[in-house]
Amino acid sequence: MSSMKRKHIVAFILILVLDQLTKIAISSNLQLFESIDVISGFFSITYVRNTGAAWSIMEGGSMVIFYLITIVALVIMISYYRSAECDDLGRWGLVMMMGGTLGNFLDRLRLQYVVDFFAFNIFGYDFPVFNVADIFLCLGVGVLVLSFILEGVKKT
Repeated sequence: MSSMKRKHIVAFILILVLDQLTKIAISSNLQLFESIDVISGFFSITYVRNTGAAWSIMEGGSMVIFYLITIVALVIMISYYRSAECDDLGRWGLVMMMGGTLGNFLDRLRLQYVVDFFAFNIFGYDFPVFNVADIFLCLGVGVLVLSFILEGVKKT
């Protein structure tokens, strides 16, 4: 196994552990909907349960659908990670995406909901509450898009 793959595996595990530990800490120390102001009027730690997908889309939907979508997404990400077309930057993006995807998937399997807790109010807009897995999913998408853009620039 190459040293790069080992770094990817370590990063993947760290993302999962950080995600799960933060969720355990929140759900063990806060009551559902309890909130702790960090920056008054802007940022709080608020314990909520998301039974839907991103931003509570399909809230209360069938967990089987979420399981199937997640498994398909992970298979696609793993396949692309292993493909020759994926460069190292793209692989880092996929590692972040896979870590975030699996972190939320573990919640759904174990709890039938996802633990969310980062709550922001941006200029009066209550941004959907999210977690560490969501952060890495978004970062991973951004890194993967950047990889595609840079690859496209190289080809021109």
